[in-house]
Amino acid sequence: MASLATAFGSGAMTNSISELEDSEVIFVIGSNTTEQHPLIGMRIADAVKKHGAKLIVADPRKIPLAEYASIYAPIRPGSNLAFINGILNVILNENLMNLDFIENRTEGFEEFKASIQKYTPEYVAAISGVTEDTIREIARTYAKGKTASIVYAMGITQHLTGTKNVGALANLALLTGQIGRESTGVNPLRGQNNVQGACDMGALPNTLPGYQKLKNEKVVEKFSKLWGEGYASEEGLTLGEMMDGAIDGSVKSLFIMAENPMLSDPNLKHVQESLESLELLIVQDIFMSETAKLAHVILPGASFIEKDGTFTNTERRVQRVRKAIEPVGNSKADWEILYDLMKVMGYKGEYASPAEVMEEIRTLVPSYGGITFDRLNKDGLQWPCPDLNHPGTTYLHKDKFSHGLGKFTVNEYEASKEQSSAEYPYILTTGRIQQHYHTGTMTRRSWALDREFPHGYMEINPQDAEKLGLRQRSKIKVSSSIGSIVTEVNITDKITPGVVFVPFHFREAAVNRLIGKNMDPVVQIPEYKVCAVKIEGVR
Repeated sequence: MASLATAFGSGAMTNSISELEDSEVIFVIGSNTTEQHPLIGMRIADAVKKHGAKLIVADPRKIPLAEYASIYAPIRPGSNLAFINGILNVILNENLMNLDFIENRTEGFEEFKASIQKYTPEYVAAISGVTEDTIREIARTYAKGKTASIVYAMGITQHLTGTKNVGALANLALLTGQIGRESTGVNPLRGQNNVQGACDMGALPNTLPGYQKLKNEKVVEKFSKLWGEGYASEEGLTLGEMMDGAIDGSVKSLFIMAENPMLSDPNLKHVQESLESLELLIVQDIFMSETAKLAHVILPGASFIEKDGTFTNTERRVQRVRKAIEPVGNSKADWEILYDLMKVMGYKGEYASPAEVMEEIRTLVPSYGGITFDRLNKDGLQWPCPDLNHPGTTYLHKDKFSHGLGKFTVNEYEASKEQSSAEYPYILTTGRIQQHYHTGTMTRRSWALDREFPHGYMEINPQDAEKLGLRQRSKIKVSSSIGSIVTEVNITDKITPGVVFVPFHFREAAVNRLIGKNMDPVVQIPEYKVCAVKIEGVR
């Protein structure tokens, strides 16, 4: 039996970016692709313009990619799961499923089928705000495509039901057999350039590198032989658990590497209280971030042009990074800083270069078994690449899933705890804009990018702006149950009435002050995409 993590690539794209151009149908949900993954967005646009692909876009905002869409679904924030289940309901009831694929490559179908019956288009339309006819049209278009690709990002995962949302999309691929072939698949887009590589290398609380389980005695024994006893024996804490632990005293110190939780995490008041409660906060970064300002010790890291190594991107492609200049000032490459700390703490291993680190990786991580620096000199390699003669894998699950049959899952819709009310009548969703990257630590230091968007703003529909008596660039106070910010208005019909949008890049209008502690109970991803707020004019 294959779990979602193993069956669908541990959060990586099942297929390659280039394959999108040859997809007959592309379903984009919870991803502002052209602005946040522009090269992938260009591929999707080319698929439509050059190859006649049918594009389906579901998003509360009429994102730029919607201009190319055959079908646009203005979905309400927090209703993704009901909406996807509604698509599944139509496919089942109109017999559009791939029975041969279901019978030969999946399990759990009957239980899944029973769970979907109540999600009729009529029922789902009332929850999602998408019309019954549109739900039916999406289902038919996706199911009838010879090849159909699903593309999603954090608009799917950053919800109370984020894990279930991903499971429902996996069900959609299984139900129609749109997996295990070129130009199909379930394709999550990672938020930063090496998120995939970090996860591959064990930067998760419950796995070792290569998603190998801590509960597997043979795996632990393998790592212990190289690292020593005790290095690979206990599951770690999630970020939320670390922050709570800092306040209750169970966590005494934190080492934060290339991350800025003082802008990127939810409930920033709580984050600040947590970090200030620590006995020792160490921050390793390339610039003085909001988080680094709270640190007891700062370790200056080197930027990507100052070091050798690899990045692994969202399509599982491992690529070389080559040093262009020597590290500036007292900064060092990340691997050197970590190695120095390991030696001080008693580690006996020896590494003379990133190539030697990669050699250790390939001996411990089966999916990286055939990846060496010498083999990465051209376009890189896509894992799994199990041995030195393997060419890499362009798409996953060609003949079978890695751990057996693909399992249908039951994913019941659960409404967000954040609902509009008389006191907080609008639903806020957060995200990014094209000109800035993450918390702006780098991009806001670029005069050209900062000139384009030097401060934060809130998008609001003209109908709502008129009700509130707001004009373009009016100053407003946006408040949730836990905090407030002051920003300015951008009136646009590209956002659904009743919904407002604020990007999170700007410390002067730090929208995560408004986001509470609701999170997915399975993986503890915060619910950034749904927050009830009120809006008041500021004189």
